[in-house]
Amino acid sequence: MTGLTQPIQIFHSVSLFIFTLDLLRDGVEGSSSEVEDHLEMGKKLLAAGQLADALSHYHAAVEGDPGNYLTYFRRATVYLALGKSRSALPDLDKVIQLRPDFTGARLQRANVFLKQGKLEDALDDYESVAEKDPNNEDALRQIELIQPLEEDIQQAKEFYKHANFKEAIDLLTRAIEICPWDPELREIRAECYIAEGDLFKATGDIRPTTKLRPDNTKGYLKLSMLYYNMGESDESLTQIRECLKLDPDHKECFSHYKKVKKLVKQIESAQTYSNEEKFDDCIDKAKAMLKTEPNVHPYVLRAHSHLCHCHSKAGHLSDALMICEEVLELDPQNIEALADRAEAHILNEDFQAAINDYQEAANIDENNRRVQDGLNKAQKMLKQSQKRDYYKILGVKRTARKKDILKAYRKLAMVWHPDKYPEGDERKKAEKKFIDLAAAKEVLTDPEKRQRFDNGEDPLDPEEQQQHQGHPFFHQGFNPFGGGGGGGGYSFKFHFN
Repeated sequence: MTGLTQPIQIFHSVSLFIFTLDLLRDGVEGSSSEVEDHLEMGKKLLAAGQLADALSHYHAAVEGDPGNYLTYFRRATVYLALGKSRSALPDLDKVIQLRPDFTGARLQRANVFLKQGKLEDALDDYESVAEKDPNNEDALRQIELIQPLEEDIQQAKEFYKHANFKEAIDLLTRAIEICPWDPELREIRAECYIAEGDLFKATGDIRPTTKLRPDNTKGYLKLSMLYYNMGESDESLTQIRECLKLDPDHKECFSHYKKVKKLVKQIESAQTYSNEEKFDDCIDKAKAMLKTEPNVHPYVLRAHSHLCHCHSKAGHLSDALMICEEVLELDPQNIEALADRAEAHILNEDFQAAINDYQEAANIDENNRRVQDGLNKAQKMLKQSQKRDYYKILGVKRTARKKDILKAYRKLAMVWHPDKYPEGDERKKAEKKFIDLAAAKEVLTDPEKRQRFDNGEDPLDPEEQQQHQGHPFFHQGFNPFGGGGGGGGYSFKFHFN
């Protein structure tokens, strides 16, 4: 197992594990009763996988009997199982110092050296084991492995030096499988991945180096920058904080920390304002994002996406159309930008353009609810626009407020009031105009009816309302001519305020 986030399994099989525990029963004669108790309890906990508890007992055993090589060996075993190879090595050194002929400890140390990429030290230990035990298959096999491994690593470094990154990655990958605790190999492979544009894999190599090297502020800074350039600002902030925990005065880490912290706050604020429909505030925060980070693609795209959405929702049509177009140039498959631009087209009464955007979005994700609802709405509104458009009748925009609608209605009602026209064709024309004006006022000043109309439905359409005769207003108890009589004439007086 090459990762450092989980305990390292150091035994090759269950039988070897049991054999090692049996071996550790020996060699404790002469120890005090208390030390023996700690050793016995540590052994049981080790066998049960309770490593942290076992370690505490071995600490006590080492303190109680510092001359017993097996107490150090047991503690080293637990350290390795916990993935703490740097802590295990001093114990293994002590074991070999106290018992030079203990090949088990020397083989274990050789394995640690090999995993750490210390090939010369590993070779020395393997050869020492083979000298004492010429039939030791593990030692002989690793001795044969080391020379070609050294050659592969040297070749990989040459490939990297000459920008042959793919070839270097192949060789380094094989080397890292054998030497997973060698930070240099991972750092070189990370640089190769970066050169190939694969930042995600680069983070996979840099992350373990932050533990493999002590006080690795450089590693945390590198990791934070990689996440930052991937657009993962929250994770970037987490990693740069780890750098500052190690060195609060680290200039590069502190400088990057200030920038990424500011950007994270701006991103959160922009999203919050968007969710709360505070679209002008959303726009301001998105612009602030671009000022903080104008170059890194994921943040530029995110800021423009907020601008596209919030300009569209705020009814800033020209800005919305322009910025949504910029988003789609950066990310042609951006469904939300297509939907936002479609909504801006609807507000601009370009229903066919809206349909085109929604259909393009549907081709990307046919199950997107927003897209399907928007497409249905745009299709209805296109059909509706070929009939009666209440906004056009009053000459107001779709974003007009109620007071602007009433103002436009009063102005046009004065122009087209039937009492101002003599009998004949002109009066009939005025009557029709006046009825249309009253209908537009009725729909657009009623929030529920206006919403239905904005969704592509005419709330006064007799077919849609399943009405079968007469003008829809009269069926709903509304007479644009007040208490006027029936027939061909009107007996009302219209008073202008």
